[in-house]
Amino acid sequence: MNIDVSKLEINKVIPEDIPELIRYRIEYLTEMQGARNEVYLNKLESEMTGFFKRSISDGSFFGLVATIESKIIAYGGMVIRHIPGDFNNSVYCEADILNMYTIPTARKRGISRQILLRLIKEAKSIGITKLCLHTSVDGENLYRSAGFSDPSYPYLELPLI
Repeated sequence: MNIDVSKLEINKVIPEDIPELIRYRIEYLTEMQGARNEVYLNKLESEMTGFFKRSISDGSFFGLVATIESKIIAYGGMVIRHIPGDFNNSVYCEADILNMYTIPTARKRGISRQILLRLIKEAKSIGITKLCLHTSVDGENLYRSAGFSDPSYPYLELPLI
């Protein structure tokens, strides 16, 4: 595909985009974690379909797709959650940036940056107080250049599976 970024359009994810988002998510996961068998991929696809349908509908997922001539070439999104507050705010609205993916032939052209900056703008407009993300080594410079930094508080995790 010829990548002419002057023809790039960025739009909000709609339910009709779900199959392509899933396909690209699986491509991303394969790049990062290696191939999986077809039985597992079918289960993953089914569960992601349910997730995207529910979360787009209820507003707990906001995503953007970048298209050229109606073909999705990149996307990114955020999972939004409300958590109990503290003495500073009665409630916090936070989000995790995820599913940032650009097809290999369109990389290194600033498309992910455009999506990220629009996600940040949307987060601010809806009152999100903090954005978090996990990054690959390749993506770290992009996120740091947009203002992401190491956590203010120690961050610990306990994998349960």
